Amino acid sequence: MNKLALSLVIAAFIATPAMADEAALQAKIDALSAQLEALKQEVKNLHSQTEAIATQQETASTPAKAAAATSAVSSQSAESGATLWGYGEINYNRPKDDSSQTQIDLRRAVFGIGYKFNDSTRFVSEFEVEHAIASADDAGEVEVEQFYIDHQLTDNTHLKAGLFLIPAGLLNESHEPTNYYGVERNFVETAIIPSTWREGGLALFGTTESGLAWDTGVTTTVNLGGWDATSEEGRESPLGSIHQELQLAKASDLGVYGALNYRAIPGFVVGGSLFTSKVAQDNPDLKIAQDARMTLWDIHSRWTPGDWDLSALYARGSFSDTKELNLTFAGFPTPVPKEFFGWYAQAAYKVWQNGDYKLLPFVRYEGVNTAADYEAMPLGLGVAKAPTEHITTLGASFYINPKVVFKLDYQDFDQDSTRNRLNLGLGLAF
Repeated sequence: MNKLALSLVIAAFIATPAMADEAALQAKIDALSAQLEALKQEVKNLHSQTEAIATQQETASTPAKAAAATSAVSSQSAESGATLWGYGEINYNRPKDDSSQTQIDLRRAVFGIGYKFNDSTRFVSEFEVEHAIASADDAGEVEVEQFYIDHQLTDNTHLKAGLFLIPAGLLNESHEPTNYYGVERNFVETAIIPSTWREGGLALFGTTESGLAWDTGVTTTVNLGGWDATSEEGRESPLGSIHQELQLAKASDLGVYGALNYRAIPGFVVGGSLFTSKVAQDNPDLKIAQDARMTLWDIHSRWTPGDWDLSALYARGSFSDTKELNLTFAGFPTPVPKEFFGWYAQAAYKVWQNGDYKLLPFVRYEGVNTAADYEAMPLGLGVAKAPTEHITTLGASFYINPKVVFKLDYQDFDQDSTRNRLNLGLGLAF
């Protein structure tokens, strides 16, 4: 019996270190496994956040893409549901013939605030400061550029309500300085389509499985009662001179719009838009123009094969039933035009890239006429229609980051060579 006890004691003495070593080893394995799982989760979260930010920063050329991008980033802020973005540009302009007019300007600083209420409803807003300082004695302005609710009705259909951008042309909804060539926005999508053109209203937008993006709505419109025949503002931009931007906007007359863009082919888009409305707004001073109507339409295309970036656009607008109104403007320089139009063709090519650095020279040729025709007037009372101004812009964009760009260009004006100028710019978006 003593021999048996002695054997058991010896066996226990030998087995105890082995069991202890095995337990310690298992504990180490379990700890390492937990650390590995935690590291894998951290990498996964980081990858998700990176993809979301990249999606947000990608050019949101349609409302549906913008909704998806903001929703993706919003999902990273589950506690507050809030998102922040923005863009801005500083521009230098030096006229060729009058160096005394050289200036540098913080053209705009824009800050966007969004909020995701849930997976189907979000809020979008943008606030803009122009020319650095806004006061009664300064040229700057503070504006609410967007302020709307986006509600997803189905997988491919959204409702938006509030103050939002009209889906016209290529630039109006995608107007960050990193998204277009040239220090200044092109003249067609400034003078004819008054980017950034925004109205208050209600709209539906979405996509189809065939690659068609659509957008249609009812909104406020311009106010013909604000036309100033004594000012040159209407010559600079007919719609821009009388847009309301939802500032105590007259709403007796509302506008309707529709836009279609085909995007099924990667790197290619073709589409168009139409906006129309009456514009007298039941103004008692415009009884002679109560049936006046404004219509603006455009067709556009963009193709990015390889290192090329090619685009073209044509836009045309009109005012009807303004003859009697223009008779009251006889003797003034800027009656209401019957027709106004513009077009451009543009080509850019990526000649060099190293990491985030890339260089893209470009050339753009455009024609703009803000007073192409007028309603017939009695002899001696009319104003001659304007010639079409042709502008050639030659320059380059140098990106140090996909969202930070330095720009250089020279613009040559065919009709008014005193406007020829050299431009430099810094643009950013986040």
